[in-house]
Amino acid sequence: MEHPLILVTGATGYIGGRLVLRLLNAGYRVRAMARSREKIQGRPWKNHPHLEIVKSDVQDPQSLDRALKGCDVAYYLVHSMSPAHQDFSGADRRAVQNFIWAAAKQGLGRIIYLGGLGGNEPNASLHLKSRLEVEAILNSGPVPVTVFRSAHIIGSGSASFEML
Repeated sequence: MEHPLILVTGATGYIGGRLVLRLLNAGYRVRAMARSREKIQGRPWKNHPHLEIVKSDVQDPQSLDRALKGCDVAYYLVHSMSPAHQDFSGADRRAVQNFIWAAAKQGLGRIIYLGGLGGNEPNASLHLKSRLEVEAILNSGPVPVTVFRSAHIIGSGSASFEML
């Protein structure tokens, strides 16, 4: 039986880039999604025979239709905490709403989300509150969601590692 087609959003990020390689090595067909094809060209897995590369942006609903078409599962590894977004919580909210709408439209079977620990405490950071809100929005849609939560993920090349 052929492995399902898995979409990895945030494929050029710290987690996404490593996940793509592990999925490919396990024999899965992977569609790596990024806003820039050029960023994927620097990855060692860029020419893997089971890899498709798709240029898409969670802020652009039409591009999500192309990215999700034919996929069975999608890893949602997107967050908008960058200098490009003054209101990263609002950008996260729009992005995840676009994603669940497109996922439902394309008949996606499951979304897998990596969120953070905490977020519902009164003194929680805006980042953790946003991660929790993204989880709630994903769960409000019709596509089943599996949620993993993690504290800081620190490793060579990660944003947390670089900050420390």
